[in-house]
Amino acid sequence: MSSLSSAAELATETETESEIAARICSVFDRCFSAREGLNTRLCGGHPEPFYRPAGQACAYHRVEFTLDYPASALHEAAHWCVAGAARRQQPDYGYWYAPDGRTAEQQRLFERVEVKPQALEWIFSRACGLRFRVSADNLAQGLGPSDAFRTAIFEQVRDYCRRGLPDRAGQFATALASEFGRPQPFCGRLYQLADLS
Repeated sequence: MSSLSSAAELATETETESEIAARICSVFDRCFSAREGLNTRLCGGHPEPFYRPAGQACAYHRVEFTLDYPASALHEAAHWCVAGAARRQQPDYGYWYAPDGRTAEQQRLFERVEVKPQALEWIFSRACGLRFRVSADNLAQGLGPSDAFRTAIFEQVRDYCRRGLPDRAGQFATALASEFGRPQPFCGRLYQLADLS
């Protein structure tokens, strides 16, 4: 382990969640707030995550995440990285969202659309030196992430490592690794299915 990696691990162990989230926001904003055609910032302090396109109330697009939670920041950034240009013009990307308490069928649909964002979130977490936890986001029904969901996330991460990440996601992951003094997170050997249990 290099001294740079050791220093980064020590920094994330001694920093508060709020400080880590602020660093993540700073990286995102450096990458995308002034980039041609993107004009997007990552903003914490919200009771619920939400994506707000620019409009009369604000001159830039906002990826809002819950309170000061680094995991929420990385998860919402991953959703933004997956969303295409047309989706990024709609509030919350125009997606449906069934809140906690979903049926088993709704949960299967949720898991299907969450594979790519959660795979990117795992890569972003690795770039920051943070632990990733799969989110089933359905506590009321007692439905944790299915084995199939965990396997699909793992396979998607391995595919991203083989084929490369989409442009915005690759830029963000690279910048996070640099900010947090971590190795680049694009090697499939860094990811094990057992880590998702």
